[in-house]
Amino acid sequence: MNSLLSKTKIGSQPGARPPAAVEISPEGVLGAALPGPGQPPVYAFVPLPAGALVPGIGEPNVRNGEAIASAIKSALGQVSPRTRSVTLILPDTVVRVFVLDFDSLPAKAAEIFPVLRFRLRKMVPFDVEHAGLSYQVLTESKTECKVLAAVLPGPILAEYEAAVIAAGYEPGAVLPSSLAALESADSMEAVLAANLSSLALTTAITNGNDLLLYRTLDLPEDPQLRLTEIQRGIAVAAAYFEDKLQAPARQLHYAGIFDGAEFARWIESPDLTVVDLAPRPETGAMTPLGQASIAGAAGALAGAR
Repeated sequence: MNSLLSKTKIGSQPGARPPAAVEISPEGVLGAALPGPGQPPVYAFVPLPAGALVPGIGEPNVRNGEAIASAIKSALGQVSPRTRSVTLILPDTVVRVFVLDFDSLPAKAAEIFPVLRFRLRKMVPFDVEHAGLSYQVLTESKTECKVLAAVLPGPILAEYEAAVIAAGYEPGAVLPSSLAALESADSMEAVLAANLSSLALTTAITNGNDLLLYRTLDLPEDPQLRLTEIQRGIAVAAAYFEDKLQAPARQLHYAGIFDGAEFARWIESPDLTVVDLAPRPETGAMTPLGQASIAGAAGALAGAR
């Protein structure tokens, strides 16, 4: 696969993605699949050894390829996907996501990529010419065009794809965790969302098919500083929501490695009710899921054929 999301688009119509997904994080591998049309997903989680995966854009991520490939094979094997093609969900810290404004774009897709790469060249600290890149037009009129672009270093994308291939599967689509999770929010109304991993907090605001905010904040290791950054990140996103939509946010749609009730206590925001972006299933877990969030995989399967 030559580009991120090369076979899918954010907000794409059902039928665009494979009926199976795998999310890779430092904690482990979550496999998910749709057993058949109209049936709910099944999930399986396989933990990874500490240090097997170190997400980022500056250095190699896969430190123990054998362990990661084995975990992918085990997780997906337990959910019995109907195809070898899977949606690959990556940590947010690996992918840079931008909303870009243009007066217009070329009519042909092949001519749009050079325009995007030129625009992104000074916005990311890696080689854009050989990066994984995909885009989606969010809104378009005669005078302006708003584009969602997702980009990550080519060598980093190749690492993750190689792990999937080594496990016996094929990456049919690639999504960062939070963009995947947003697709599990089945609402055309404005949504304030947060996705918390062990490394970062991503906040986002969607309004119909438009993405108003997407911000990934790397978190410090110190617990108190981490808590302060999380609180600040949520407060900034809530303020932006009110500024852009002229109404305060009442709900925060949450996904992450900690319980939603615990997260609500952390952010200490009496004006925001925390709701799960993708609640844990009562059935369909083939293994204990631990602290793994299913939101990314559930969102990826929401656009599955």
